[in-house]
Amino acid sequence: MAAPRIVEVSPRDGLQNDPVPLAPAARAELCRRLAATGITLIEAVSFVSPRHVPAMAGAEEVVAELPELRDRTLSGLALNTRGYDRAVATGLRRVNLTIAVTESFSQRNQGCSRAEAEAVVAAVVPRARSGGVEVTVTLSVSFGCPFEGRVDPAQTLRLVERVAALDVDEIVLGDTIGVAVPATVKPLIAGAVGHGLPVGGHFHDTRNTAIANCLAALEAGATRLDAAAGGVGGCPFAPGATGNVATEDLVYVLHESGLDTGIDLDALIEAARWLGEQLGHPIPGALARAGGFPRGESTVAA
Repeated sequence: MAAPRIVEVSPRDGLQNDPVPLAPAARAELCRRLAATGITLIEAVSFVSPRHVPAMAGAEEVVAELPELRDRTLSGLALNTRGYDRAVATGLRRVNLTIAVTESFSQRNQGCSRAEAEAVVAAVVPRARSGGVEVTVTLSVSFGCPFEGRVDPAQTLRLVERVAALDVDEIVLGDTIGVAVPATVKPLIAGAVGHGLPVGGHFHDTRNTAIANCLAALEAGATRLDAAAGGVGGCPFAPGATGNVATEDLVYVLHESGLDTGIDLDALIEAARWLGEQLGHPIPGALARAGGFPRGESTVAA
């Protein structure tokens, strides 16, 4: 089993619902600290209306402060063609689009139908191809929805099939409210992999299952795992959703399992602690409190 690419989402998904908003300069500094750990892809910003998600205001300012990372390390979330236009105008060459698996969550989270969200992807991909922009599509509430309950795996896989046909670069299955378990993760990831595209997992730790789900996803063929330093996160439009899997906790498990992520774990722990200081409240991640083991010795896998 190969080590996955770890995609750091704390500057976006981690902060979008936190009660303490961070200024663009602080969010840019977080990206710098995360990049210095060896993380190669950071979802830094969200190009959405600050009226709906105030914590994500100033996306262009964040990217402008990071010219050295802009075209190789940073990505941004867009929910519509206007968001995509804003993203590429900053010089970003990686964009994450989202489609909800359920109609109810699509209406609450994106203010549009699933069909309209799919139409956005269909419109964006040809433009991205001609402009040298990579497009990842995250399928939110792939396992369960706060409004419709359990999601039939067949429903998720039908959407995977349609999105794969749009020639996107990568598909990520999102456990937006943290209801998945390994027994549901493995077959769904394997089914998605069967459509021939790189597949990733985005797991929230609402019910303390995220680490187990990440390992199950890897065993089923996932090549990407999203995580947030300190385990911060949550969705303002998903009642009960809590933080993402903590990046440092996930990296520790991978390294101790003999998988080399190329990430400096000690530096990552310090970045998570720094983030906690900026927020001024406890963060969920375990290693931010306990440190690595042996302490001060964990860097990358041997």
